[in-house]
Amino acid sequence: MTRIVKKDDSAEVRRVTWVGLGWNAVLTVLKFLAGFFGGSQALVADAIHSASDFVTDIAVIVGSHFWNLPPDAEHPYGHRRFETLVTLGIGLSVAAVGVGLGYKAVQTLLQGEGSHPETVVAVMALASIVIKEILFRYTRAEGRKIRSQALEANAWHHRSDAFSSIPVLIAVVISLVFPQLWFADAVGALIVAFFVLRSAYEIASPGAKQLVDQGADEKVAKKLLEIALGHSKVMSVHGFRTRYVGSDLHVDLHIVVDAQMSLLEAHDVAEEVEQLLIQAGENVVDALVHVDPYDPARAGKKDE
Repeated sequence: MTRIVKKDDSAEVRRVTWVGLGWNAVLTVLKFLAGFFGGSQALVADAIHSASDFVTDIAVIVGSHFWNLPPDAEHPYGHRRFETLVTLGIGLSVAAVGVGLGYKAVQTLLQGEGSHPETVVAVMALASIVIKEILFRYTRAEGRKIRSQALEANAWHHRSDAFSSIPVLIAVVISLVFPQLWFADAVGALIVAFFVLRSAYEIASPGAKQLVDQGADEKVAKKLLEIALGHSKVMSVHGFRTRYVGSDLHVDLHIVVDAQMSLLEAHDVAEEVEQLLIQAGENVVDALVHVDPYDPARAGKKDE
């Protein structure tokens, strides 16, 4: 079995996350003040959404100290599941914010209470959209570069914040142009809640799938299987399985080789297949290849 040791990317994760945390702090304060003094429930709700980023940023910073620790007796497969837990935590915290914002907006609509936001609210909402979209693109690019699931999840949290400011901007503009539409701001807050909940699902879904050991998607699995079958001395493959541990992919498979092959030759073939899988560019860090001798009674097609 060949296992690679991943480069410790925790310092890079923390560096990128600290950048986001700083901007989240600025946006939270400015949006809350603009929403409170500018009379906009939607922008105050958006400020709370930005404040929830504090929790996720801190979770990523703290978690990054753990998930790159090397395997030990209690964690023989390493600590990448900590990354999965952090990702799920981010998703759940975002969902909680969405539910709270939606409840508040519905209560406002049912009570028939309205507000008339001022121009400063629209300016702040627009600024938030631009800044959070820049943070999203920056964080996602860095997350993909180092293949960090938690960093990519946090990037989508930035995007959800940018999206949530769009209905705020629209609602405020409507309120300014049509003051008689007292409910526009509350409707904007309700739409914000919807975007937040949708974002929570997109963030938590990959982590939930990993916790139930869902394997790689069909495209990745097919690519890896074809790589194994592409070795000139591999006659067929069976028992092919994949599973994620955090953002790391583990692969198990059985290869069938010529029964007349020496034990040393068969071992070398297995090692070569393992290296091909690890070098496939799909974040494979652990490949376990079992060798079976060719048996005519059990022979199958090469793409079995």
